[in-house]
This record gives sequence, structure tokens and C-alpha cells, in this order.
Amino acid sequence: MTVTAVLDAVAGACLLGGALLSLAAGVGLLRFPDLLSRMHAATKPQVLGLLLILAGTAIRLGTAVDITTLVLVGVFQLVTAPVAAHMVGRAAYRARLFRRDLLLADELTMEVVRDEGRR
Repeated sequence: MTVTAVLDAVAGACLLGGALLSLAAGVGLLRFPDLLSRMHAATKPQVLGLLLILAGTAIRLGTAVDITTLVLVGVFQLVTAPVAAHMVGRAAYRARLFRRDLLLADELTMEVVRDEGRR
């Protein structure tokens, strides 16, 4: 086997794994019962799936300019996805768009009550 064949196999595995994780995120968005669960499905496997796709693409392309661009896309996704999910989760909690029976621990109750008292 040549180095090119090995790199193609690794890139293919990364692309396939990323596609499967992105598919799992889409299925989770359709199947999970409430907003907080759907938000988890939209962020966790989707980000990892995108990173695997970016890694497979970087391996396949191999030029410094392309790899730098793909790294920037991955870093941007790693920075923005958790922040966006946090903000959506907080807004959904304040609007009571979640199922309390699905929460194992409710750590925001006192903070929301305290914030509402300030208004």
C-alpha cells in the first residue's frame, strides 16, 4: 500500500464517521421529546461530525492554505456552538419551554427566581 492509499482510506473513514454523526444529530432533532434534549442532539454530535468531515477534507486536500482555512472553520464552530446552545437553553428555560420531569437536576431555579425579583 502506498502512502496515498492510506491517506485516502483515513480521509474516507473520517468523512464517513462525520456523516454518520451528522445524521445522528438530525435524527436526534426529530426524535427527542423537548427543546433541551434536541439542543443537545444538535450541538454535540453535529460539532464532532463537522470536525471529522473537516479532518477528512484536510487530509484529502493536503495544501497549507486549505488546511488553514479548515482549521479556522473548526475553531469557529468549536467556539460558537457551545455559546449559542447555552444562550438558547437559558432562553428556553426562562420561557419554560422544557419538560421539568426530564431534568435530573435543576440548577437554574434559584438564579431565575433571583433575577425575576430584580425586575
